[in-house]
Amino acid sequence: MRFSAEEFRGAVLSPAPRVAVFDCDGTLWNGDAGLGFMTWSMEAGLLSRDASSWIDARHRLYRQGEVSEVTICGEMVQVYAGLRDDELRRAAARYFTAHVEAQIFPEMQSLVADLRAAGADIWAVSSTNDWVIEEGIRRFGISPARVLAARVRVKDGLITSDLIDVPTDEGKAEALRGVGISSPDAVFGNSIHDAAMLEMAERAFPVNPSPALAEVAAQHGWKVYYPEAVLADHTK
Repeated sequence: MRFSAEEFRGAVLSPAPRVAVFDCDGTLWNGDAGLGFMTWSMEAGLLSRDASSWIDARHRLYRQGEVSEVTICGEMVQVYAGLRDDELRRAAARYFTAHVEAQIFPEMQSLVADLRAAGADIWAVSSTNDWVIEEGIRRFGISPARVLAARVRVKDGLITSDLIDVPTDEGKAEALRGVGISSPDAVFGNSIHDAAMLEMAERAFPVNPSPALAEVAAQHGWKVYYPEAVLADHTK
């Protein structure tokens, strides 16, 4: 079951949700900005050779199924330990502008604007690092105070390896409950790692769903939506 663009907007906005929660990578924009930033960091020399070799090896083990999702998402933030937080924020801004901004789904940007105008409390929940996510959601007018992303502690301006949170899988639902959101009105996500928070929602909206999430959507009877930029791949 698939929404048309008009049906999707109507289903989301009538009635307008009071609390709306969005995953980011693959949902608000196409692609994996977390992995992209890691690769860009290595190529740009932001990470040392040793740090680059270590995280590359760890990600290879993740792809082989030997490292868990939550572990690799945490390590992809911890790898920046010792660098300055303001330096990472400037780097994230450069990266997002050059490599992700053009991948934003216009329909989702317009939808978020309409939800904001209707007074919705909008949250972004992601297992990508908070530097990239906070930079990205500025394009949607979402407050950084409403971001729940993978993050480490910053002390005296320096990034540490002390993990604060890695919201993925059930961790996304836990992060929402941690800020007092136990039953959001609408949740939007694209991957199986969003399933737990989609299941919390009064109305669940799989957007650009991965095959695994599409199966879950079918089991729950959730209609899915494909933005125009990816629609052709799913109508062949």
